[in-house]
Amino acid sequence: MIICNTIAQLRQALGTLPENYKTALVPTMGALHQGHISLIKKALEGTGNVIVSIFVNPTQFNNPEDLRKYPRTTEADCRILEEAGAAVVFIPSQTEIYPSPDNRIFDFDGLDLTGEGPRRPGHFNGVVQVVTRLFDIVEPDYAFFGEKDFQQLVIIRHMVKKLGYKIEITGCETLRESDGLAMSSRNTLLSSEHRAAAPNIYRSLKRAKIQDKYSPKELAGIIKKEIDSSPLLRCEYVEIVDSQNLHIIESWDDTVNIRVCTAVYAGEVRLIDNIKLR
Repeated sequence: MIICNTIAQLRQALGTLPENYKTALVPTMGALHQGHISLIKKALEGTGNVIVSIFVNPTQFNNPEDLRKYPRTTEADCRILEEAGAAVVFIPSQTEIYPSPDNRIFDFDGLDLTGEGPRRPGHFNGVVQVVTRLFDIVEPDYAFFGEKDFQQLVIIRHMVKKLGYKIEITGCETLRESDGLAMSSRNTLLSSEHRAAAPNIYRSLKRAKIQDKYSPKELAGIIKKEIDSSPLLRCEYVEIVDSQNLHIIESWDDTVNIRVCTAVYAGEVRLIDNIKLR
């Protein structure tokens, strides 16, 4: 496994990879867990040239304290990636990714009007800034993202098409702990008490299976109330959306693909999750 810190090193490393394989990129912010490893394993099914980036991107954090607290475990991450079979790890500095301020503003065609969009102003703009920078640097054939960040996945797919990238975007199923909690780097920040309470998020989302008895709005309220029934959790939102355009649905009749999405505070740690309803 080759570790690179600069674009020049990365391009040199890419030139040494087998030419009979296409290239797959797995972008991460580090603090790796089995969810990340599942993305790498999925990428390895199609190519031996798997490049993993580790970069805590400042432009997607609208809360400076959240950026400061984000877990950083680079040495451990590299050991995990070598064992997982990554060919190259790209660990750039902020100035390497952004040699000058990135002032690009993207139009998401309404995909940012629900969910995380209004709650984290500028977040998705920052995500697309860094992802497109990585695409331009690595020039992959494939890129892999987890479905835990479902809205992000939908937006990246849309922007890849809109901006004309010839990259195939693959979404991979959310990996969960044995008690149902979605794997996340932020889980390491939970106190033992909040970690014990957090699985109630997934248990509550599964209540969506009773959809036939309630309207989408009523069901979202029921799920939110159940999450809030734990004194250690505070639900910011529950939204039941069309998986294609991320619009909040008003009835069950007209929508084929549906996701139930939520953001929940466990103490000061903000966790997101979603499940596919149909």
